[in-house]
Amino acid sequence: MKTAYLRFYEELNDFLSEDKKKVRFTHQFTGRPSVKDMIEALGVPHSEVDMILVNGKSLSFDYIVNDNDDISIYPVFESLDIKDVQHLRDKPLRNPKFICDVHLGTLARYLRMLGFDTLYRNDYNDEELIQYSIKEHRTILTKDTGILKQKRVTHGYYVRNIKPEKQTAEILIRFNLFDSVKKFSRCLECNSVLMKTEKEKILDRIPNKVRTLQNEFYICIQCDKIYWQGSHFEKMNEMISKIISIKK
Repeated sequence: MKTAYLRFYEELNDFLSEDKKKVRFTHQFTGRPSVKDMIEALGVPHSEVDMILVNGKSLSFDYIVNDNDDISIYPVFESLDIKDVQHLRDKPLRNPKFICDVHLGTLARYLRMLGFDTLYRNDYNDEELIQYSIKEHRTILTKDTGILKQKRVTHGYYVRNIKPEKQTAEILIRFNLFDSVKKFSRCLECNSVLMKTEKEKILDRIPNKVRTLQNEFYICIQCDKIYWQGSHFEKMNEMISKIISIKK
């Protein structure tokens, strides 16, 4: 039996049992596991990890753990530029695009409301999520740690909160997106960009009362849905203000 000494930092502790949170602990093992296999066996998805120090040296996921190794594991630093260390994934997504799993439909809608490119369908399976993530450089947002442990996933995040408003605030904080918010710039239904349109061009498609009260209209370039600043707009605007004010 061999022994390794591990310490997980910051939000990586969310995946650990209480006796292992925010402390250095001993972990006994046999064979020749990689450090990636070891940390995932403890419940932490590799896609949440950006740096591993073994005996003070920055190493990759492929490193084979030896007896008495001292291992420190750090989370993804989306808003920091860490130099002179070996990052364990591609560079952070500075213009992030997301794809949400089947449990996060309301979160996807709220992110679109804030102007963030967010794919969602209520029937995506794991393989589809991974394929879209790789092909379109999207971060997978999920409530399932299993998908984040798959080797092909390089950008993924486990959403901690349960309520959609707090989930949205969590994403804004985690990815440092407050300065990137562009309210009501995307279609809530299909995620495409909205374009301003002339009132005269859509008169036959809007209610009579709206024709009288509203003069500014936007239309989705993909699904053709029309938007205007009615009572629904005010309610959404209030909700956005509430979301942005939420702290973890």
